[in-house]
Amino acid sequence: MFFVLSKIGFFFIQPSNALVFFGGLGAVLLWSRWSRFGRWLCGLSLLGLAVCGLSPAANVLILPLEERFPRPEGQLDIDGIIVLGGSLDTIVMGERKTPSLTSAAERLTIVPRLARQFPDVPIVHTGGHGLLTPAKASEADGASALFEDFGLPSDRVILEDKSRNTYQNALFTKRLINPEPDQKWLLVTSAYHMPRSIGVFRKVGWTGLVAYPVDWRTRGWEDTKLGFSGVSNGLKRFDIAAREWIGLAVYWASGRTSALFPAPEPD
Repeated sequence: MFFVLSKIGFFFIQPSNALVFFGGLGAVLLWSRWSRFGRWLCGLSLLGLAVCGLSPAANVLILPLEERFPRPEGQLDIDGIIVLGGSLDTIVMGERKTPSLTSAAERLTIVPRLARQFPDVPIVHTGGHGLLTPAKASEADGASALFEDFGLPSDRVILEDKSRNTYQNALFTKRLINPEPDQKWLLVTSAYHMPRSIGVFRKVGWTGLVAYPVDWRTRGWEDTKLGFSGVSNGLKRFDIAAREWIGLAVYWASGRTSALFPAPEPD
């Protein structure tokens, strides 16, 4: 139920959808006795689209998420690698019968490098099908095909194919792996998604996680001075950041994360 409510709820409060909806409502009201209110709605919708789509607002919103967990430096002694799903389009993949990567593809394309860097540890991919609409394939199917193309031995790969959101990623993977308390596991996901991911994995009792962020959408804090050349690009990034901040709040309120805004643990 939580999964369904979260998907439906965010569809309606997603900034780009909300702005278009209020703009459309305002346009309808222009032909009614509430035309003045309709003009206000249209004006606010256009202003919101401009601010979210053309200003640095999206970068300002996403940068605290991306900068929260830096990539580790130096030699690492780890016991395994966990790669979160979200980088495969299961709808397209199910019809085309071949892996179809999303804009978060770096979660998977980084795997060959990590496999060479840590040649003796297992690689876990966690992700089933994260959409409300049915699909003929799971993310595990695509990850399995790609890992085979990467030349990874099948005995190094573990696939978790039931999870549909970040909380289930953590819960089902922990049940599958049953890690020892003193083990260290590398957690790979998009930089903006790392705070929520770490918080959820900690909440289900996973200790010794080492954050390995990928898929940055910004260059750094200098991007707070930059806008976008097109409204669609800015709105997409604004939606991504808004989803993560809302997700952090909802997960915290529902007891699914260890903190409202998880931070790196002190050495």
